[in-house]
Amino acid sequence: MNILGIGNAIVDVICKVDDEFLTKNNLEKSNMKLINETEFKKLLGNLKIEETVSGGSVANSIVGLSQLGNKVGFIGKVSDDELGQKYEQGLKKENVKYFYTKKKENLPTGTCLILITPDSERTMCTFLGTAGKINKTDIDAQAIKNSAITFLEGYLWDEGEPKEAFNEAINYSNKTAMSLSDKFCVDRHKESFLSLVQNKLDITFANEQEILELINAKSFDDVISFGKKLNKVLVITRSDKGSVAINQSEVIECKSQTNLKIVDLTGAGDLFAAGFLHGYINNMTIKDSLHKGTEMASKIIQQIGARIN
Repeated sequence: MNILGIGNAIVDVICKVDDEFLTKNNLEKSNMKLINETEFKKLLGNLKIEETVSGGSVANSIVGLSQLGNKVGFIGKVSDDELGQKYEQGLKKENVKYFYTKKKENLPTGTCLILITPDSERTMCTFLGTAGKINKTDIDAQAIKNSAITFLEGYLWDEGEPKEAFNEAINYSNKTAMSLSDKFCVDRHKESFLSLVQNKLDITFANEQEILELINAKSFDDVISFGKKLNKVLVITRSDKGSVAINQSEVIECKSQTNLKIVDLTGAGDLFAAGFLHGYINNMTIKDSLHKGTEMASKIIQQIGARIN
């Protein structure tokens, strides 16, 4: 298998809102907030659902990789409930091998309320449900050993059992890639994330905001210096400034595509990672891998949701 993803198995519920809705509910635009089931139902009670789709950051990347013709799999925890069944069907429909046997859990399958404002920015309210309870026994060691790259998400990292599962996966991996996921995650786990980036990961994906936060950088030049010292692959998306990959001491830049009809930025980072990893696993140059990531991200932001139709 080319790539195995391990992440939060989350069903996305997509709704359009105005900025006032975010302010009224104390939500910080473009960021992710963890909420409980009661809060989730209360927020959703006032909204019209545009779309419900199997999501989760790494799962979105894995589906993108499958659509590009790669052999891929996914591990993520769901409950044997209606949403869990839908989630599994959604992956199988996209030719993703699902390495998890679901059973009835104490908590329901996780859901993420994705709020899209008129400027196409996405703000997320996540009820992790059973997805956040992943543990070592949920990790299929053989599937990891049989994969060229294991792709993890920062959203999954949490103290206790999820952290143990994460480390277990890294130990079995041939090569490990990870997305820092969100500034919220970086703030919450800064020390752990920095240690992972410096010592355990082969490829790290971050947006500019996340990497600046991680290393307490004053400017992007600090990020370049940090990346060169890493001696690994650091890939940074910079919105309309394009993207940068630092591969050991080499710095490679790629411009963003212009004249796009942007509708929803939800899956931009996920599909960028899919495109880049597709290039990397198929021995394309780093420059061409960045271009493929840009192409995939450009496609997804011109439609609603994080899966290319």
